[in-house]
Amino acid sequence: MKKIIKEGFKPEGSPDMKYYAFDWDDNIVHMPTKIILKSEDGDEVGMSTDDFAEFRGQIGKEPFTYNGDTIVGFAENPFRNFTTEGDKEFLIDAMRAKVGPAFSDFREAINNGSIFSIITARGHNPNTIKEAIYNYIINDFNGIDKKSLVKNLKKYRSFAGEEDMTDTELIKSYLELNKYHPVSFGDEEGAANPEVAKVKAMEGFVDYIKAMAGVLNKRAFLKNDVSNKFVPNKLSIGFSDDDLRNVELMSKHFNKKPDNIVKTYSTSGGIKKEYK
Repeated sequence: MKKIIKEGFKPEGSPDMKYYAFDWDDNIVHMPTKIILKSEDGDEVGMSTDDFAEFRGQIGKEPFTYNGDTIVGFAENPFRNFTTEGDKEFLIDAMRAKVGPAFSDFREAINNGSIFSIITARGHNPNTIKEAIYNYIINDFNGIDKKSLVKNLKKYRSFAGEEDMTDTELIKSYLELNKYHPVSFGDEEGAANPEVAKVKAMEGFVDYIKAMAGVLNKRAFLKNDVSNKFVPNKLSIGFSDDDLRNVELMSKHFNKKPDNIVKTYSTSGGIKKEYK
């Protein structure tokens, strides 16, 4: 039986116009990076991002027990590992990370050559996140397949009538097309209110995708290649986050729009569910 190629394309050969946006921590991957808290004895205690999502409303308000320590508040510079100070550690931690509930979608996006955005509360340099994803690609991290990515990028370029590139050029060009939004990077407001900053970042990504899709449609139409049977497809962007507060605000914001193309998904508790 002949296999039908579905990677980012409909059966008749036109792009599926499916795009992605992801929170990073405990959504794509479970990182070993810690937030630094202070115990009643004055010691520093590391807390995982997964646990932080549960306890952050208590920190600094009242003492509580965590892994045998009584936590009384944040340590000095508690998010040091999540800013540019921790850029080198981020690259190491990313390769040590365990896959999260949205990793299969992330892998699908890359293998298909689909455009995506990373929208995270972290404050790393955006180029650091891009470098981590490049490392995933070249190392075929947990099923990410650079051969599939290159194959599909070549299909896209052929479909749009663009010039050929080497495999390395294709991968680097692809990474430049994606968007990286660590909303706390150089932004005190984003660090203080990441939920709102994430919505703002998604607004920019939606505008970007609509513009990208318009260019693709126009190029394919002008190419006038009847063999591709091109029919413009409906745009779709799926956003996933493990923090219900982020998901709720994102859903509420975009569902009000008459031309909404964003679907929101919660991965809270390690299970992906569409949020409506």
